Amino acid sequence: MRADLTIIYDWIAPNAHVLDLACGDGVLLEALARHKGVTGYGLEIDSDGITGCVARGVSVIEHNLDDGLASFHDQSYDQVIMTQALQALRRPDLMLHEMLRVADEGIITFPNFAYWRHRVHLGLRGYMPVSKSLPYAWYDTPNIHLSTFNDFEHLCRDQGLVIVDRAVGVGNHRGHWTSRWWPNLFGEIAIFRVRRQS
Repeated sequence: MRADLTIIYDWIAPNAHVLDLACGDGVLLEALARHKGVTGYGLEIDSDGITGCVARGVSVIEHNLDDGLASFHDQSYDQVIMTQALQALRRPDLMLHEMLRVADEGIITFPNFAYWRHRVHLGLRGYMPVSKSLPYAWYDTPNIHLSTFNDFEHLCRDQGLVIVDRAVGVGNHRGHWTSRWWPNLFGEIAIFRVRRQS
């Protein structure tokens, strides 16, 4: 699994009931079900992702996240996960609110647009960066809200949310000490666990 999915796997309690938004091919849900007894559903819009979920035996619902989560009851899950999709939503702030209506805790990952390699690429070359975490050109990217570690933490403060935990991914690895001390500069992938203030 990708580094961010491995970190999320460690954060999910055994036998939890999980909703995975933009679940891709279901690799995380499959591992959670097999090794931790986790139950739940994945939501995915991409037909290849849905096919991958079905092949893995993962329960998946075709759903566009921009339509919200109105069909899910309040507090019906233990955790809601959303990996690498926050930046592609029309209103990421509203989805964060919806996630924490449906579950006590949300786990979110997204590419950090302030990562030092992206800054250098833009500063020296004068072009929008294309990298493993940002694999699209500016004209065909699904990313419509570019954000950073600092931006997301500010959003959480504005919404009165508590950041329970934070981790950093760099490529296919967990971040080393530099990225943990300065995640906004040295973290390629932002990984957050959040919940409402009690």
